[in-house]
Amino acid sequence: MATVVATQTQAEALELELPTNASFGQRRTADSQRLGRHLSDSRPEELNYDASSTDTSNMSRTRATILVTTLTGLTFVGSMSTGLLTIGLPWIAADLNLPDSLLLWPASVYSLANGCCLLLAGSLADFLGNRMINLLGCFFLSVFILACSVSQTGIQLILFRAFQGIATSMCLPTAFSILTDTMPAGKRRNIGFACLGLGQPFGFSVGLVLGGIFQSSVLGWRFGYYLCAGAMFILTLVNYFKLPKDSPREPFTFYRLRTEIDWVGIVLSSSSLGLISYVFAVITDSPSNVEKAENIALLCIATGMIPAFCTWMWWREKNGKSALIPNSLWKNTAFASICVMVLFSWAVLNGMETILSLFFQEVQQLPAIQAALRFMPNVIIGIVLNLGTGLLVHRFHANYLVLITTILSAGSPLLMAIIDPEWSWWYCAFWAVLLGPLSADVIFTVANLIIADSFSPKTQGLAGAVFNTVSQFGTSIGLTIFAIISAGVTDRSSYPDKGSPDALMMGYRAVFWTCFGLMLAASGVGAWGLRRVGKVGLKSD
Repeated sequence: MATVVATQTQAEALELELPTNASFGQRRTADSQRLGRHLSDSRPEELNYDASSTDTSNMSRTRATILVTTLTGLTFVGSMSTGLLTIGLPWIAADLNLPDSLLLWPASVYSLANGCCLLLAGSLADFLGNRMINLLGCFFLSVFILACSVSQTGIQLILFRAFQGIATSMCLPTAFSILTDTMPAGKRRNIGFACLGLGQPFGFSVGLVLGGIFQSSVLGWRFGYYLCAGAMFILTLVNYFKLPKDSPREPFTFYRLRTEIDWVGIVLSSSSLGLISYVFAVITDSPSNVEKAENIALLCIATGMIPAFCTWMWWREKNGKSALIPNSLWKNTAFASICVMVLFSWAVLNGMETILSLFFQEVQQLPAIQAALRFMPNVIIGIVLNLGTGLLVHRFHANYLVLITTILSAGSPLLMAIIDPEWSWWYCAFWAVLLGPLSADVIFTVANLIIADSFSPKTQGLAGAVFNTVSQFGTSIGLTIFAIISAGVTDRSSYPDKGSPDALMMGYRAVFWTCFGLMLAASGVGAWGLRRVGKVGLKSD
């Protein structure tokens, strides 16, 4: 229970004394008027929550290991399926007769659907329970990955990838909330967050490697999706028996569903993100599409929704109603800065891996298996870095840790910007692959710990959902911007054959320079916004 200072009224005290497992709408309604005044100061230790009062806070090491493994497995398998798609897209498109105008949609629609549904999934999880939403997400994820494996047309694959993105959105925020609720602050929770961070880039890299191997063998691209679907079904079964039960909640009523969830905020935010992501995906296919009237209209509508959403959040918060993303949330400088950094880092990470795959196959003209094997350093450094961050993050100042790794990651696109395609892999490409994931991997772990340390249990779920939404949106924006830059530079090159390795390399080189600039910008944001952040992930007394 929370201890309330003497200057508060009795009514405020009763509001603050909601149990930590109260519904998300109840907690935000009770806090919304006071959130803006002291959000940056509301730390769990100041509110004096008794972690030992729950049954899950002192779980055994074996049970904690199983929990972290299964939750990490969800993000790993989902990202692995995306890696399989990235490396095998040319063969998948040929097999399913996917037209060139829709070539990038199987990848784009996943991020679009995922980003649009994250806030809704997080709100429903706080209302109905993390366990229920997570299990539903696991089940649907396994179903739609299997559906991708048996797709007969390109349109079917695009639709199933969209549903896969929706299912993934049910797993991401609930995994963060489950770890936060069941593990007290300390090394064990740090490792848990690090493993969650490891799941996405590690799964993507493994998917790239296995996709190249399967494509070069008699197994084919479908086998990789069969493998992912089988693994996901097993994880769903394990989670059904091992996920901790949610604490008792108020009985479900449609009145509570209508009043405790900010539906208008969800519609405005999801519609804006969805429209922007859609237009960006269309532009990615052909930069000339930006001149079409319907795309300009959609972009204007989506842009207009942004101030409308901010105004709605201000009105809800002012009147003491539950707000999806209170404007006062951004007063926490560390949280706002880490969101900007993850926007840039995720855009660069996913863009670099996609362009690197094209560089190996279209510029250096390597077979898929050799291109896939060149991503092995990415897999190895991902494992070492994430586990090392979880074990040692509490010993170092988070701002220095984030700044150093971000600057090192800036070296990845710099090396590729100056590379000669005729050079040996060991000169530049190896180091570029090795350095690429440093920033994103560390930022993910540090960001989760900043959320857990800087926000009370009333706002941790919200902050986690916002963080994941920003990362997905960064992926969508990054791929679009890089595709436009690459296509534009290649089309203006002096080479008659725009599909030649030399012409393509000019476009890719321009993308690498852009990525380098974004990473420098991320370093500047981190140096300023995280300057007051000390050690995070310290064990609670």
